[in-house]
Amino acid sequence: MKKFNRNNHHNHILTAIISMMMSAVTLPVMAGVTAEEAAKLKTELTPFGAEKAGNKDGSIPAWTGGMTTAIAGDKAGGRRGDPFKDEKPIFSITAKNADQYADRLTDGVKALLKKYPDYRVDVYPTHRTAAAPQWVYDNTLKNSTRGKLVGDVAADVVGGIPFPIPKNGAEVIWNHMLRWRGTSFQSQVTQYQITADGRPVMTTDGIIDFQIPYYYPEATLESFAKSPEIQLIRLVNVGPPIRAGEAITGRDQLDPAKTQAWVYLTGQRRVRKLPNPCCDTPSPVTAGLMSFDEVQTWSGKLDRFEFKIAGKKEMFVPYNVNKMLQPKADAEVLSKTGVNPSYMRWELHRVWVIDAALRAGQRHPAAKSRYYYDEDTWICVLADRFDSNGQLWKTIWSASFVAPDLPGNVIGSFGFNDLLSGNSYVGDLYNSKSVHYAVKPRYSDSTFTPDAMASESVR
Repeated sequence: MKKFNRNNHHNHILTAIISMMMSAVTLPVMAGVTAEEAAKLKTELTPFGAEKAGNKDGSIPAWTGGMTTAIAGDKAGGRRGDPFKDEKPIFSITAKNADQYADRLTDGVKALLKKYPDYRVDVYPTHRTAAAPQWVYDNTLKNSTRGKLVGDVAADVVGGIPFPIPKNGAEVIWNHMLRWRGTSFQSQVTQYQITADGRPVMTTDGIIDFQIPYYYPEATLESFAKSPEIQLIRLVNVGPPIRAGEAITGRDQLDPAKTQAWVYLTGQRRVRKLPNPCCDTPSPVTAGLMSFDEVQTWSGKLDRFEFKIAGKKEMFVPYNVNKMLQPKADAEVLSKTGVNPSYMRWELHRVWVIDAALRAGQRHPAAKSRYYYDEDTWICVLADRFDSNGQLWKTIWSASFVAPDLPGNVIGSFGFNDLLSGNSYVGDLYNSKSVHYAVKPRYSDSTFTPDAMASESVR
């Protein structure tokens, strides 16, 4: 008779327990839509999943392909013009008439109108300028049926909007993070903190290089899976003097938990890896004034919040803001509350409304938030964040402009207003620069490495 081995018995029990534990934490998988649903992307929906038809009263027109023809005044690789420079506001919203339009204004915008007598919303005719190359549309159609969420992470998607017919809030968030905005491009920008007493303080004068491997035209699911990086970024500061020579390099992964970032600090003359380039960690890109998950309204991991679709609404949002690019001095565009209202163009658009609430056991200064995603571009155009006391704390915005050379509608400036402290922030102003959003040939991958940053940073 074979002798009973107590150690082997214990090992079998331990293995069984571990297997059960692993199965208990298996991440939920949410699959794409059916082929029948996906077919709507060629009929009643735009290739990105928006409603192709206009609204009932015609104030939102039908989408007819977006803007793909050159804008008068555009200079390739340089400054950009305004295709709507001759248009005037249809009407303006101020504190005096805000109640009349309350259902089409976010809580944050209503709070700004109430707090600042000079703040206003200039509403212009709506233009549905969103567009993309045909190969992006083709990939979006493929993604619609094959894409899925594994836990909080998008999977089996590449080269297009991942979830053009979203079924939950997390899918809408991913559509913003993987929105079309080109493949390789450069921006020359300035950024400002506006103090509570209305004084602008420059925090950044820099050159930003971007590369979006997720949108390499030749990418396939197989090739992207080998190196699933969704964004490479390098920012080098040339000013203000106290920050000249500083730099940051980031390599964002499809799984945000694997994202890496490094900073070069001139005082130390060395590169340091950021331990947690995510969530409520202050972002060096904004001199620490915005957290990582507030840059361009939202970015990063989804694991701290539950995201739910609250509905779809017609709202006044910043849109086609090429007008903001035209002045050649930052001072003309800035105001005591952020952006001079004369240069912020607002239009009526349909948006997805997403509510975010802290998950059990998670911590974040913003206990809940509400986000607004443009249906045509998936850009998160506005957001409101509430603190742990339930007070409306911050209202965040991203102002997009139309770039027919991509073609596309992309985020230009972004920022926030702190409704409690009175401080505000305006990021990525292009006005004093000769380059706005320049499409570039593909960069070498080594451009976005800590070694390259260390060798190029000087001071």
